[in-house]
Amino acid sequence: MTIAGTKIKHKVLILTLLSLCIHSYAQVNYLAGFDKKKIHFGIQLGYTQSKFEDAYTQDDEVRESLQGTGSYYTPGFHLAIIAPDVRLGNYFNFRIMPGITLINRTFNYSWTETYIDQHHGADAKRNVESVYGEIAFDFKFRAFRYNNFRPYLTAGGSYGFDFASMRNNKNNNDQSIIRLNTSDLRYSAGIGFDFFLRYVKFAIEMKMSFGFSDLKIPDDDLYTRSVDFINTRTFTLGFIFEG
Repeated sequence: MTIAGTKIKHKVLILTLLSLCIHSYAQVNYLAGFDKKKIHFGIQLGYTQSKFEDAYTQDDEVRESLQGTGSYYTPGFHLAIIAPDVRLGNYFNFRIMPGITLINRTFNYSWTETYIDQHHGADAKRNVESVYGEIAFDFKFRAFRYNNFRPYLTAGGSYGFDFASMRNNKNNNDQSIIRLNTSDLRYSAGIGFDFFLRYVKFAIEMKMSFGFSDLKIPDDDLYTRSVDFINTRTFTLGFIFEG
């Protein structure tokens, strides 16, 4: 037998063994009774992308100096505890998730050329750092389990309190900060995928949250007057471990 023929036989053998291993894994249903538990707990680690959603002001005086505003998604970090996840039936769960989110969002300003010529110190960007203590709740609809895989959908809401808010900073004459309300109410929707491992259930979840609280505090400066309302948009990529 030639060397080339031997190599081909080895490759076929390796592929056959890999196929057998994958097939064997697929036949083993780990944590078969996990979703039948009435209550269980877990932890979520998340990567976030967040921005402000705002309405450009209708104030003609401000529009003479400002052409528009914008906000772009910036990264953040999220940590939450699933405490608890309650089984409501074969396909529905309800879960409560207290947690914390660290984010740094931005406002971007497009000043007119005339205003820039008159005010050389006009900022094109303002950062707003937030540390939210949050409590979220989700209803979870789980599809059929296929071997060790099960997709699901979520819908729910959350309340966040910004511990880093400058709301109570009354000395804002230098216009160096943008004050926002501390409380933020949001609704959310997402999709996830459960993977049943030998000892834990692991999930990858993608969720979008939409704030419906107006965060604006009506300070008398152009940076704040540039918008008529402010709320939030947040995308979260979560990694969940449940036991």
